[in-house]
Amino acid sequence: MTTRTPTRVDRVVIRFAGDSGDGMQLTGDRFTAQTAALGNDLATLPNFPAEIRAPQGTLPGVSSFQLHFADHDVMTPGDAPNVLVAMNPAALKANLGDLPRGATLIADADEFTKRNLAKVGYAASPLEDGSLDSFQVHALPLTSLTVKALEEFDLTRKEAERAKNMFALGLLSWLYTRPTESTERFLTEKFGARPQLLAANLAAFKAGWAFGETTETFAVSYEVAPAPAPAGTYRNITGNVALAYGLVAAARRAQLPLVLGSYPITPASDILHTLSKLKRFDVTTIQAEDEIAAIGAALGAAYGGAVAVTTTSGPGLALKSETIGLAVSLELPLVIVDVQRGGPSTGLPTKTEQADLLQAMFGRNGEAPVPVIAPRSPADCFDAAVEAVRVATTYRTPVLLLSDGYLANGSEPWKLPDVAALPDLRVDFATAPNSQDANGKPVFRPFDRDPVTLARPWAVPGVAGLEHRIGGIEKADGTGEISYDPDNHDRMTRLRQAKIDGIDVPPLEVDDPGLADGGPVADVLVIGWGSTYGPVAAGARVARQSGVRVATAHLRHLNPFPANLGEVLRRYPKVLVPEMNLGQLALLLRAKYLVDAVGYNRVRGLPFMSTEIADAITKLASEISTETITEEGSL
Repeated sequence: MTTRTPTRVDRVVIRFAGDSGDGMQLTGDRFTAQTAALGNDLATLPNFPAEIRAPQGTLPGVSSFQLHFADHDVMTPGDAPNVLVAMNPAALKANLGDLPRGATLIADADEFTKRNLAKVGYAASPLEDGSLDSFQVHALPLTSLTVKALEEFDLTRKEAERAKNMFALGLLSWLYTRPTESTERFLTEKFGARPQLLAANLAAFKAGWAFGETTETFAVSYEVAPAPAPAGTYRNITGNVALAYGLVAAARRAQLPLVLGSYPITPASDILHTLSKLKRFDVTTIQAEDEIAAIGAALGAAYGGAVAVTTTSGPGLALKSETIGLAVSLELPLVIVDVQRGGPSTGLPTKTEQADLLQAMFGRNGEAPVPVIAPRSPADCFDAAVEAVRVATTYRTPVLLLSDGYLANGSEPWKLPDVAALPDLRVDFATAPNSQDANGKPVFRPFDRDPVTLARPWAVPGVAGLEHRIGGIEKADGTGEISYDPDNHDRMTRLRQAKIDGIDVPPLEVDDPGLADGGPVADVLVIGWGSTYGPVAAGARVARQSGVRVATAHLRHLNPFPANLGEVLRRYPKVLVPEMNLGQLALLLRAKYLVDAVGYNRVRGLPFMSTEIADAITKLASEISTETITEEGSL
């Protein structure tokens, strides 16, 4: 047999798609792990239905996993797949519109039966009617090949068919020269207690590899070289896991226990799942009976001196709003993680969106200001979590951390940090009375403030002499006693706002190649927040290649804004704000800085494509030329 030398390519986007029961998320996850082990840069986009089990073979039941890997810096999961693996007609129909001409399509021909075709409205098989002639189609009997490979095992046909995702994984692993050791280890760990299933899955995986290696179906295989990266230890990580690890690291740096009060909700539940396995790091997780009980438990833990966290998604954030207001009034540190999803109401539970920004800013009764922080990528969720704990404990305030479904479920390589280099987050608790009464007797004033941060003392219950009243009714300045005095309420309201306004926020950094080279500022500034970071950076890269002068900036701190934000915005003729909502950040920027921020908005439950952003940049930049011509003509 002649050994075929793989063809070198610089990047590939693969999408695995099939029925919810076909194991596409597992297949994509294992291919990603193999790719990370090889050292490619990567980004992923899992996309699955909200239903536990939609009708088999139907469009609502299609689950997909897209992976973009390359020998260079990767910013997004890819706009369109180079390769689509379709396990049934529904998967093909749901994803065919995203497949560019000339792309590779690998389909399980066994599943293209009359019944399955009829479920999705195909009158004839697209594998045979010529409608796919613009693609490189490989119609393979994946199910039959899997069953054949597992004949020696004591399995029913249905049981054998369940391993077809492993056959497909083996085939694609050969096709793109992926290492297989990590998947073999994974299968051994997963099915170690069930030797028959372990042997069958390993056999299906290896059969897929062998099929690719021996068949003449594929003329070439491919390889993507590792991407250059700073020296260090890397692992692949999802946003939810990174966020959980960041919370634990921050608690350790604060030398405090971590307490999570949570109610399971998609797509935030994995934070609870991850933290529940980390009890050895002084982590306590409480799965409460509802969202209100969850944040109540967390706030109680904050009162008791712990790093307190509660996690949720949009509908749950609404339920927590009263207790967030209580935390504002009590001035206690509390991190509220909102992993945003499509809405309103129950909305699109497994799809992504950025539509909770205004709720995070203003979604409470009364004047109840809260710092708002947003990570920009899955790995950045770690650093954002550390920053949220820093702000909460330093300024004695609840902090809203706005992740989203794309970041939560997506993954990328993460360089393990040097824990000793993380910020020192130790806090000083109140240990003794801090004032005297009129008779000179020591007393504790729970709302005396640090002159720099305006934070009040953090007094742990049970310390003699520090007894004080808590509750939701307005407090008197300093003493903390109940007060209905109008002037006192005005003062306390302004103090709470001043504390948030005074939070130490790094200045906004701008990527403007022209300015860096000593030239003029760019024509367009694209400013984003949260998970738009990757698409904005990639879109700007495309626009620059076509000659457009564009700068980018990304906000991590949304309340308070960086002090230099207004100056940055006014520097540029045009400002573009891409958001997965109908213009919430743009509204805030226009209101606060009186700039003509132009929104580019999509609420499709999917992240932006880089080409979308590039087109929006080019269109806005072209308006400058048009305006110049109009002005000259009027002269």
